[in-house]
Amino acid sequence: MPSLPDLPALRTRLQREGFAFLTANVMRGLLDAPHAFDDWEAFAASWNDLAPDTYLAAQGRHRQRRHATFTIDAAGSLQRAPHQPHFQSLEYNPLQGNIQRWFRPIHPAIADGPSLRGILRFSQSLFGALAPEVRAWHVETHQFRIEAKVGEAGEPTPEGRHRDGVDYVLVLMIDRQNIESGTTTIHAADGELLGSFTLVHPLDAALVDDARVFHGVTPVTPLDPDLPAHRDVLVVTFRRADPAA
Repeated sequence: MPSLPDLPALRTRLQREGFAFLTANVMRGLLDAPHAFDDWEAFAASWNDLAPDTYLAAQGRHRQRRHATFTIDAAGSLQRAPHQPHFQSLEYNPLQGNIQRWFRPIHPAIADGPSLRGILRFSQSLFGALAPEVRAWHVETHQFRIEAKVGEAGEPTPEGRHRDGVDYVLVLMIDRQNIESGTTTIHAADGELLGSFTLVHPLDAALVDDARVFHGVTPVTPLDPDLPAHRDVLVVTFRRADPAA
């Protein structure tokens, strides 16, 4: 099973290609640490208690979420920041840019639990080595549930192909029920398709160098129209902290 010595090869891949798709088995090995998954059942179940995203610019897009912000330094010291809005400029989000979007906070037991903390520390060990000059990171975590209904496809990225306006992004599959599609696509600035893959299993992951490539996810539709359908992911973004902040 892969373990932490595989990180140099993963860093090289990100430096060379600007993105990487990791299967659940690989991610499980990279996150392998004592007690790393002790709260995984409760962690995954917390996606059943998200709140509607009221900022969507169009109707019929079924998205629920929670949000939390952290700081983490080069030594791996991790602190949850006071609850604050999520903000993107219109340059990065033409649908919902230039507004402060307040979302329900991630529950403290989940934010403080070993699953999320392990994911964040792994991310810092990977992204921090790609930018060793960065002493501290502003980290945002988003719990997303995209629901799909008959005649109303769920849209994981209603803004289309985009960048998030950060340095690095991790997208981690949590649960996928009764849906098809939801394919992640990676693009160059001119729109050229660089790669595509579908997160299917819990812990399947996408890693993105946000300054270099664009990403998007195709809409999801229900396999069985008579059953609930959803796509649950955790999105983690790392942005260099402002030294003056």
